[in-house]
Amino acid sequence: MKILLSIFLLVIATFAWAGEKPVPISPEATVVKGEVLEVKDVESYTYLRIKTKDGETWAAVNKTPIKKGAKVTIENVTVMSNFESKSLKKTFQTIVFGTLAGAGAQGSGNPMAHSGVAKTADTADIQIPKAVGANAWTVAEIITKAAELKDKPVLVRGKVVKYNPGIMGKNWIHLRDGSGSAADSTNDILVTTMSEAKVGDVLTVKGVVRTDKDFGSGYAYKVLIEDATFQ
Repeated sequence: MKILLSIFLLVIATFAWAGEKPVPISPEATVVKGEVLEVKDVESYTYLRIKTKDGETWAAVNKTPIKKGAKVTIENVTVMSNFESKSLKKTFQTIVFGTLAGAGAQGSGNPMAHSGVAKTADTADIQIPKAVGANAWTVAEIITKAAELKDKPVLVRGKVVKYNPGIMGKNWIHLRDGSGSAADSTNDILVTTMSEAKVGDVLTVKGVVRTDKDFGSGYAYKVLIEDATFQ
């Protein structure tokens, strides 16, 4: 009898997960807003099922006390497909990772509300002087010379325009220095690091150039800098 009950509960749970129809989120999205319908806390993350104006979606933020019914705004959004949460024993067809905006987390007690992490920096008129020293390059040079610089150390100085902490055990930083162009995607480079930063910081970063990197779960990049440290 216990075995039959367990099987029945498993089937019910499976259909409950399968019945969710997440709203498609554009990979270019930067903000998701809506009402929290469900909250699931694990060791490092708080998973939220959110009702947006376009439908429901799941989101994950750094572990934060938040209640069902709260109105939230999630910024610095990174969209992932077929993401497997081992803690929840669930694979999300689509999920967004990001940070809670202070104004949007009504009554949530969000500890990140005034940290500066949740906002994207003003990217207008960024002009950061090139780093000085061996292996120093601009953002545009690293991107355009990626084949030549592949697997080599580089030094680059730039402004943090986007920061997503604690994804896949790393912090994800987007740097711009004023070089390159948005038209051909040579003005912004992704950096992964164990070090912490905040949006608006001007950093000199040392790391290794990688190309055609696919982390799985929808994370694929033509050029990035890995294992970075701040100088």
